[in-house]
Amino acid sequence: MDEKKFSYLSFAVILAVGLIIAALVISNTWRKVSRGNVTITVTGSSQKDIKSDLAIWSGSFSVDSRSLTEAYAKIKEHNTIVKNYLKAKGIGEDKIKFNPVSSMTQYARDIRGNPTTDITGYTISQTVTVESNDVDMIDRLAGEASDLINQGVQFHSDPPEFLYTKLADLKIEMIGLASQDAKTRAEQIAKSTGNSVGEVRSSRTGVIQINAKNSTDVSDYGVNDTSSLEKTIRAVVSISFSID
Repeated sequence: MDEKKFSYLSFAVILAVGLIIAALVISNTWRKVSRGNVTITVTGSSQKDIKSDLAIWSGSFSVDSRSLTEAYAKIKEHNTIVKNYLKAKGIGEDKIKFNPVSSMTQYARDIRGNPTTDITGYTISQTVTVESNDVDMIDRLAGEASDLINQGVQFHSDPPEFLYTKLADLKIEMIGLASQDAKTRAEQIAKSTGNSVGEVRSSRTGVIQINAKNSTDVSDYGVNDTSSLEKTIRAVVSISFSID
């Protein structure tokens, strides 16, 4: 083989080897790029039982009298009875708030049931509100306040509202726990296929659900129960991870 043919052959071999190496590099790069575009989307959740730390309770009472002056005197007397009753239950006077009284004039009715201009009497009513961090005491009070009827007070007790005042911080904690749960789920799925989880590509947080304990109510706008002393808060997140 002459020198010229040998040079051509060497060049061809080198070129072929170079093309093979380039093909392998391109193939490996394409595989990495292709895999980098693969994502897995999982949903994570978290829940926690909490107890309300603030309660708001209201009740109302009223008196009837043919005389407006007498009606106001009675409502003042009943105001004192209600205040003393609440203080005896352990509620500080600064926690007891009375709304201004409201009055309604009663009119006689004709044979058809229509009101006339003849005044038959007056009804005076007043509302009292108590706000306290002693939620258990308020819970008991709401059920016992009808005892005021035995003291001659025409009293009506409303259901209390139970709130959780540290909700802003708790929501952050719950979203963090739900995100950890999502990552754990993604890692388990990826591991079962011989892969691993990469970076977060996107995430979406669902609405927070705050239900009465053991309730499973769900709303697209979120649930915020205020009727129950014991509650359960739930958070859900949806996260997309890249696959390595």
